[in-house]
Amino acid sequence: MEGGSIEHNQITRNTMSLIDEYLRKGDKCQIFPSDLKIHAITNSLYTYPDLSIVCGKIETLPNKKNIVTNPSLIEVLSKTTQDYDRGAKFKLYRDIESLKEYILISSLETLVEKYDKQVDGSWVLHEYKNVANTFTTTSIDLLITVKDLYRNVNFEMPEVND
Repeated sequence: MEGGSIEHNQITRNTMSLIDEYLRKGDKCQIFPSDLKIHAITNSLYTYPDLSIVCGKIETLPNKKNIVTNPSLIEVLSKTTQDYDRGAKFKLYRDIESLKEYILISSLETLVEKYDKQVDGSWVLHEYKNVANTFTTTSIDLLITVKDLYRNVNFEMPEVND
């Protein structure tokens, strides 16, 4: 897969920086970039989400210390991956027991979709379309302003085709 757009990378950087700064105040959770491989044991999905948060002890596959099994996940959506990230991939992610929320951040428009797992196992969607919106992450209890996720992102930039 070719590299992500400027907007995709800006949003990923902004999100990781914001969460990392918050997590430095404690030592229970860590955030990882997209090089961390995630495995959903029940359905054999292997994937590299844009960002993974792991709270508590990092759980890995036996004899595979580079494959984590207990993440919370954040995906930055792109034109080519958004349907898969919202659909089939999320269906597979839901089998990860540690997953209590799934956050999708669009790199095409101002839109954050946050899915929260309910006690009965169902998922509830909350959408945030305004830069003034705020939401709290379930896994780390961080209040996030949508404006902070989209800092320096300019959707008006023309696309250049080589």
